[in-house]
Amino acid sequence: MQNKKFNYLIPILFALFLSIGLLLGNYFTKRMMYGGIEETAGGQKYQKLQDIIEILDNKYVDTLNGEKLFEETIGDMLHKLDPHSNYIPARELKSMTESIEGKFGGIGVRFFVIRDTICVTNVIPNSPSERAGLKAGDKIVKIDGKVVASKKINNEKIMSMLKGQENTSVKVQLYRNGKYLIKQIIRGSIPISSIVCANMINPKTGYIKIEQFSVGTAEEFSLASALLKAKGMKKMILDLRNNGGGVLRSATDIVDEFLVGNLPIVKTKGEHSGSFTYKSSEGGILESTKIAVLINENSASASEIVAGALQDNDRGTIIGRRSFGKGLVQEDLRLRDGSDLRLTIARYYTPTGRCIQKPYTNSMEEYYQDQMDRYDNGELYKLDTSLFVDSLKYKTPKGKIVYGGGGIMPDIFVPFDSSGMSFYYTELRYSPSFQSFAFDFVSDKRTKWNSPEEFNKSFIVSDDILSKFVKYAEKNDKVTLNKMEFQKSKKLISKTLKGEIARQLWVEQGYFVVMNSFDPEVQKAIKVLGK
Repeated sequence: MQNKKFNYLIPILFALFLSIGLLLGNYFTKRMMYGGIEETAGGQKYQKLQDIIEILDNKYVDTLNGEKLFEETIGDMLHKLDPHSNYIPARELKSMTESIEGKFGGIGVRFFVIRDTICVTNVIPNSPSERAGLKAGDKIVKIDGKVVASKKINNEKIMSMLKGQENTSVKVQLYRNGKYLIKQIIRGSIPISSIVCANMINPKTGYIKIEQFSVGTAEEFSLASALLKAKGMKKMILDLRNNGGGVLRSATDIVDEFLVGNLPIVKTKGEHSGSFTYKSSEGGILESTKIAVLINENSASASEIVAGALQDNDRGTIIGRRSFGKGLVQEDLRLRDGSDLRLTIARYYTPTGRCIQKPYTNSMEEYYQDQMDRYDNGELYKLDTSLFVDSLKYKTPKGKIVYGGGGIMPDIFVPFDSSGMSFYYTELRYSPSFQSFAFDFVSDKRTKWNSPEEFNKSFIVSDDILSKFVKYAEKNDKVTLNKMEFQKSKKLISKTLKGEIARQLWVEQGYFVVMNSFDPEVQKAIKVLGK
């Protein structure tokens, strides 16, 4: 009886499986036809784009790179939404990730290409290169047996040869004091410091310059601040000029060090990401430290979060010029092929409610042209009162008026310093003359000074040194002397040369110790904090 029932069901089950098979076959056939995209209305649109690019690739009059064209099309589409949503191909993602994470696999040297030769200017302490015995002043002539002293060598090529996975090795041949040396270096994790200078400007005033906001910046900042406090710091100058931003969390953690508990730092709000307000916690190590923040037209994003939060909480004085005006938050979304979609997911608002994103209704070109427009219309040299729009006024808790609508407006305006500028100076600056002359100059003086502060006090760029520099630039870099413009720029050339010599000895720390002695915004901040 059971067998009869089973025989009766066989035709029905067979028909059912046949129907399912046909349906699945039709489904998968469509997916194959459409490159894995279902035949929905949206899928047909995506397929249309793929079809067009394929036709162009096969039929266009000239040879096309279909993959490159497709990637550029994605980028153009995202830029129609806003200027900061972007597509990052997999091949470019590694270097950007290194910048955000603040580290990479390498050997730990700083170098310049001088006269077609890789010249080591600094060796990072405790790095693989220091352990292998490399020294500042060494010249690298071979990497893994390949000659690298040639006119075709460039920084990108050198980095590709020296960087690599941790615990892998690279062999370099060095030229030092007339002898050739072979060094085997085991690559390691090399930190990318986002704080490039932290020092005491005077007995009570510390200075910290943050170049970018990476994952480890807040930790770097806390350590640098603690060290300066131990040296007697009561007041701080925080330099965020030319800092294009980075990791949001690092910015909020740094602000947190200055604020007492439960104060708003920044609010993010988006259609799909919701609303979230970052607030301060108790116990910031800088709650009683006076603070001045330096910004300029190239301070953006995370830099503006820091400046805006401190300004809106009546916690510090903002000095300089109007910041860039980037009030959009991006999230990185990794795609299957290893590329990255950097998508704007929210706007951020300062504690008083300001969204300081500048308008982006027109083209990308116009959006970034704004920086040049500020130069052309004189905004960098004189405070533009037309920017104080009545409808964009906000009040801080203590009643101070602050402004939205396109960047953070400083409390104290300091004009761009163009004194001493000339075409001759610009030509020198764009040539390798300053760096290469400084490298040669310190070749026998690397142990002469104990610190950048000692160097800054005792070293003077004499007329004899300047004369040698001018002749050097003319001989090696074809920068022809213009006597009239030299006289106009003499002081500026002298300052820059002194700074570059200090950079050869102590990297950025040395450079900024020297240059801050003349910097009008730094000097203004010292006066403001001294009151």
